[in-house]
Amino acid sequence: MISATPDIKALDLPGIESALAALGQPRFRVRQVVRWLYGRGVTGFDEMTDLPGVLRSQLAERYALGRLVLAAKEVSADGTRKYLWELADKTTIESVGIPAGDRLTVCFSTQAGCAMGCTFCATGQDGLTRSLLPGEMVDQVLGVAADMNSRVSNAVAMGQGEPFANYDATLAALRFMNSPDGPEIGARHLTVSTCGLLPGIRRFSAEPEQFTLAVSLHSAIQSTRDKLMPGVARYPLDQLREALAAYGVRTGRRPTLEFALVAGTNDSDVELKALIAFCRGMLCHVNLIPVNPVAGSGAHRPDDARVRAFALGLTSAGIECSIRTERGVDISAACGQLRQRHLS
Repeated sequence: MISATPDIKALDLPGIESALAALGQPRFRVRQVVRWLYGRGVTGFDEMTDLPGVLRSQLAERYALGRLVLAAKEVSADGTRKYLWELADKTTIESVGIPAGDRLTVCFSTQAGCAMGCTFCATGQDGLTRSLLPGEMVDQVLGVAADMNSRVSNAVAMGQGEPFANYDATLAALRFMNSPDGPEIGARHLTVSTCGLLPGIRRFSAEPEQFTLAVSLHSAIQSTRDKLMPGVARYPLDQLREALAAYGVRTGRRPTLEFALVAGTNDSDVELKALIAFCRGMLCHVNLIPVNPVAGSGAHRPDDARVRAFALGLTSAGIECSIRTERGVDISAACGQLRQRHLS
């Protein structure tokens, strides 16, 4: 049975400050509560042992304390791990832990499902269930760290969902992840990946933290992009380029343009020429992603020679570019492969 009591993990930092102020608590209690929630990951208010007993009781009366339950885990031959989490309302989400030497990257979800409908992506096939709370995002990072017994060095909002369709909660989660009272991940090691929601990009460029931005481009030809990404067809490419250029000027940071190469769709010389024109004169980095297999999508990756030729075309034109080395493909944990799953 789902509790009607509000979940404390729905609150951002100012919300926690207000909640404790309303209880007459001194300001230093805020850091204590955040540390228990997102530094130590407790599952009950009674575990917050440096808080007065009265305060713990007051919090327990006023708030639920939701937690993720691990429903399933898969381990790839390359060491990547995919997690299926069950939330308090029985909604499920997926996230991925990607170890590399002494680094651990967590790909976390910002929504259960997705409304963007990108044709090559498994997440949107069943539509959007709901947006996640800030704490439900942070808890994915904490859960992966605990399972892999390792500190998380990077976290990327590249799992299920469109982060800028859940902007406030996503930013609150990033701030908890960055906090010295939380996982304390460096701001430049926290990345948001968006399909290109212009209002979100413009807001993000004005944020004080040095969080990084990635944008799913996938084509610099409007008709091709609209076909691949119908959920953002209302945002013209010239306006997207303008917003990205302004982001670079305002922040001094280089946005990453993600480009999933789909054979016969966006891997032609015409597409390459359009991409070069889009990037030229703008601070950016292109990350080429040979599309991953997704049942029912009809999308297939180009051969390796075509991928290399596409990359060479970009670098020859002076465009910074890389080819993503995918991890976890054998357990459907790679880019575009996370999906909404239902427990029986």
